[in-house]
Amino acid sequence: METENTRTYQQPLQQEEESFDFKGLFFKIYRHWYFFVLTIIVSLIIAFLFNKYTKPVYEVSTTVIIKSDRGNKIDPQQLIGLGFRNDQQNLENEVGVLSSYSLTERTVKNLDFFVAYFEEENFIAKEQYGDNPFDVVFDSSHLQPVNVEFRVQVLSASKYAIHVEAENATLYDYATFKESDQDYLFLKVSDTLFFGEQLEGEAYSFHLVLKPDSKVSEIVSKNLNFVFKDLKSLVTRFQGIMIEPINKEASILKLSLKGFNEAKSVAFLNMLTREYLAQGLEKKNLIATNTIRFIDEQLMDISDSLSFAELELQDYRSQNVVMDIDFQSQQAVNYMKTLETQQADLKVKNMYYKSLKKYVETNKEVQQGLIVPSAMGIDDPLTTSLIQELSTLFNERAETLLTSTEKNPAVIALDLRIENTKNALLENITNIVKNSDIGLKDVTSRISTLTGQMTTIPKTQRELLGITRKFTLSDNIYNFLQQRRAEAQITRASNVSDNEIVDRARLLDSTPVYPKKSLNYMIAIVLGLILPILYVLGKDYLNDKIVERSDIEKITQIPILGHVIHSNRLNTIVVAESPKSSIAESFRSIRTNLAFATKGKNKITVLVTSDMVSAGKTFVSINLASIFALYGKKTMLVGFDLRKPKIYQDFGLSNSEGVSSYLINRSSYESIIQHSMIENLDIIMAGPVPPNPSELIASEKTDELFRRLQEDYDFVIIDTPPVGLVTDAFLLMKYTDANLFAVRQNYTLKKVFASIINDIERRKIPNVHILINDVKLTKGSYGYGYGYGYGYGYGYGYGYGYGYGYGYGYYSDDKDKDKESTVNRIFKKA
Repeated sequence: METENTRTYQQPLQQEEESFDFKGLFFKIYRHWYFFVLTIIVSLIIAFLFNKYTKPVYEVSTTVIIKSDRGNKIDPQQLIGLGFRNDQQNLENEVGVLSSYSLTERTVKNLDFFVAYFEEENFIAKEQYGDNPFDVVFDSSHLQPVNVEFRVQVLSASKYAIHVEAENATLYDYATFKESDQDYLFLKVSDTLFFGEQLEGEAYSFHLVLKPDSKVSEIVSKNLNFVFKDLKSLVTRFQGIMIEPINKEASILKLSLKGFNEAKSVAFLNMLTREYLAQGLEKKNLIATNTIRFIDEQLMDISDSLSFAELELQDYRSQNVVMDIDFQSQQAVNYMKTLETQQADLKVKNMYYKSLKKYVETNKEVQQGLIVPSAMGIDDPLTTSLIQELSTLFNERAETLLTSTEKNPAVIALDLRIENTKNALLENITNIVKNSDIGLKDVTSRISTLTGQMTTIPKTQRELLGITRKFTLSDNIYNFLQQRRAEAQITRASNVSDNEIVDRARLLDSTPVYPKKSLNYMIAIVLGLILPILYVLGKDYLNDKIVERSDIEKITQIPILGHVIHSNRLNTIVVAESPKSSIAESFRSIRTNLAFATKGKNKITVLVTSDMVSAGKTFVSINLASIFALYGKKTMLVGFDLRKPKIYQDFGLSNSEGVSSYLINRSSYESIIQHSMIENLDIIMAGPVPPNPSELIASEKTDELFRRLQEDYDFVIIDTPPVGLVTDAFLLMKYTDANLFAVRQNYTLKKVFASIINDIERRKIPNVHILINDVKLTKGSYGYGYGYGYGYGYGYGYGYGYGYGYGYGYYSDDKDKDKESTVNRIFKKA
């Protein structure tokens, strides 16, 4: 059945568990206001230094519109609603091309990035581009040390000093863009040179040129340096561009690049987009370019034959007189010309198809430069269709490989289709070549027959016809090829890139994207507020000591009788020395609460104990007895801490006789009672330390002692050892009307207290009350504050563990046993 006190304190406990004490949290935080100020100041200083000494990063961007490669053709997938996927895939493929290593490498090669210039200022090496005061002109055919810092000091408009020291320098060949096989073990240069003077050594060869617009007076005092960069590191640095559509439905890509120098980033992005468009245009012009190259190769052979035939015809006409031939002969000549034109046409087609067949057979991987028959004036729809299909399949394969590997089922399927298409193309070309050979053979046969029939023509005319026929054949082939070459050039010149630049990269805003100064200051302020809060909450969460009333109320429902304010005084008898102090008032409050707890009894016996040493139970016993004595009641203070007596030191009295000597019948009742200088307050000391204190307390003499004390005195205050270490206090509780359990704020451990108080509750010991000692109230405090500077020392040799490894040696030496207290000195003077 619950007691009245239990029911009284259970309701507030449940209410506290159901609601969070925001007011208490506020005052906890408010007490550490100085910590907030300190952390905010420190955070702002760190943010300022971070903003000042961090290399700024700038972001520039450009936009490119990606047009569909279908042109005006109708896509069958659009008819069934799948056209968007193709457009999206095309966009993703172009993103892969823009971020590819090959395009970045091509871009870097067209820029002057192989020498990086820096200016050191405030411990930060700021990269320069365009505004560097000098240029480094190096010999690309000579090895150069990469990633080695050359420090330059401009002395005048004509001279400069250069210094470098490096071990195991990597040498780089800019002619082949490859590293040298061996490193340069130790590179050291320290010299003064004229601008334009060549600095040459085994590992370097270059000279410096001062820019005309450089102001020497401004750069003389600057710390300048430059570094040679290799192609691979540059490509790796600039390959990390961010590419994304401006929105989900648009085909415009935004290319963004972050770097330490915005001018350099702008130059790279503009060159990248230019090379991207040029690469696409080159791919588009590849057929026309290959056609022109093929025609040029054929023209070289035909030109020689044509020149020879032309000279031969000219010489023959100049050396012989040729008469006009008759009508029949003229018809034979005209027919011969027709046959020769057919022969020339068949020869061109034959050369084209044989060249095409050789190209397909020898080039297994690259099939994008095939020449379609229409480019040569050949009407062959089947071959044209197969070539276009083969080119389309290779394009699809290349785009698929941007996002997958060759083991991908889609790539394998494309490889199979490519192989089938190539076989079909080769078979078609073989048949065409066979038919062409048959046709060419037939024409040649008819020319031979006609030549035989023309033997009736006079010799000079016949010879002239033969020479003319050779010239006409070569001339027809030459004119045909020239015409096709001109058409291919027109086609190549009229081609434009499928994609285009919307906005070029440019310098618009010089504000760096990193560090974000205003954001860093905001973060510093937020951290300055959050860190102290986390510290307070963390300290409160990890604190294993009792700090507030709520800590006790969460552990037990035993009522709290009152609290004792923290004392800064050196002596223990605070109430007698300062009866009007706040600590004296707290003991008066305890005295009043005891009257209510004991239901107004005229005579009461009060026991004071604690869980562990240094909780202040002796301090409470002395001052509680003093406050009762000042109330005008006969009060007895009994020191039942037989293991380590201490009260005699605080009052400056003798400990030769006391409780222990009385219990063993060596002292009488009257002889152990000592009068203090406080009116109405008598004291019985603990006496000499006995070997068996628990047995003495359990003896019948203890019953006799308390019977006489309770007859002679109104209030009996008992100072006992801690119940957490010995059981003496439990043996004395049968004589008491109230048992006070002293808990010291910010000292008593929660787990130890909980274990002991739960043991007391299980024993069902009546009239137990908790007294909170050493409460330090500060300005702005809520509940109880933190901290205490008052200390007691016990050295118990008994161990009492509650999940903690604490041990105390009771019979330890007391270094202060010969030290006189302040009150003792006052008593002696009195």
